[in-house]
Amino acid sequence: MTRKEINEIKSQYTLEDCGILKLCGCYVNGEKEKVTTFTETFLNLPEEEKHKYFDIFKKTLSGTPGKNLLDMQFNMGAYEEEGAQSFLLKLRDSELKDETMINKFYDKVIANYYYPGNYLILLINQAYDIPTITNDNIEMEDASEEVFNYILCSVCHVSLSKPGLGYNEEDKTFHNQIQNHMVDLPDVGFLFPSFNDRTSNTDMTLFYTKDANDFQHGFIENVLNANEPMGALDQKETFNNLVSETLGEDSSYETVKSIHENLNEKIQEKRKESSAPVMLDKTEVREVLEKSGVDENKLEQFEQHFEMATGTDGKLAATNIIPARKFEVKTPDVVVKINPDKTDLVTTQIIDGKQCLVIQIDERLEVNGISVNPDTGEVIERG
Repeated sequence: MTRKEINEIKSQYTLEDCGILKLCGCYVNGEKEKVTTFTETFLNLPEEEKHKYFDIFKKTLSGTPGKNLLDMQFNMGAYEEEGAQSFLLKLRDSELKDETMINKFYDKVIANYYYPGNYLILLINQAYDIPTITNDNIEMEDASEEVFNYILCSVCHVSLSKPGLGYNEEDKTFHNQIQNHMVDLPDVGFLFPSFNDRTSNTDMTLFYTKDANDFQHGFIENVLNANEPMGALDQKETFNNLVSETLGEDSSYETVKSIHENLNEKIQEKRKESSAPVMLDKTEVREVLEKSGVDENKLEQFEQHFEMATGTDGKLAATNIIPARKFEVKTPDVVVKINPDKTDLVTTQIIDGKQCLVIQIDERLEVNGISVNPDTGEVIERG
């Protein structure tokens, strides 16, 4: 799903546009026991509570696509009679009115979600009347041709509020504050089906994770039966290892800088073609390396190593492997951060027989926030 498509769904979580039919919840303790369950007609809730729930639902659809929000394809087992895709489809079509199915869903989550404390499982069903959009990007509310019927699941930790003194407005005095169990923003969640190209895609689900480097493996594998991608940090390390392995002794500052620049160029090209999160396959990464001057002999085994690291049809998310707003050069004692658009200001040079990093200084130089004359090194007095 593109960010625009995600935001379109999020925009429905307001009092004016809300079309949520049902809200279901299950409160689970640290021993994986159901403390309580509930089912509510969402529109009947007090306004203050609706806003709190909206915050949770919006957060479940927040983050960086390809990092915190991941399009996941169901595996073949998901389409079997007891598979996740088949089950979620039935759960959605029941409009959350089948208590047996809802409790079966809770049991699946409890069995496969790891957290040592208390947590709340929330489940909603909404029917979104998709407005037609003209070529001028104008929504036509009365020209809808499809209803996007979906479920959204949010799993939220529940923690005790901090103890302390609290003010009592009635007697205008301070007393010991009673601790309350407070629902945190979601840790994981998912949207089913996906909303791809502004239409329902029952072959995919959009998975949310608060921590992009620590997936709930059992949840993805057993609750969703989905093909799990690598985490953001793993993708970054995999890419760095592949480049280092390919370059070998030929690795140099200029080559790595060129790879960074050509990667950004490739990403910009793909963003012009589609607003979906940019994913790079082995062929595209190899093309970047070739353009950056990597020797052909060094690339002979690259695609094979890429497949070994990411899978046969593996891809790496651009947001995970290259920081768009950061270019950093690091030695054991010095870190230099460079504007990605100004990498030409930094070069390497042999000075007195030693390899040195040379930074071009323009008209302005600051040392610990103090302005210094770049020519003489003298402190510039502020007027």
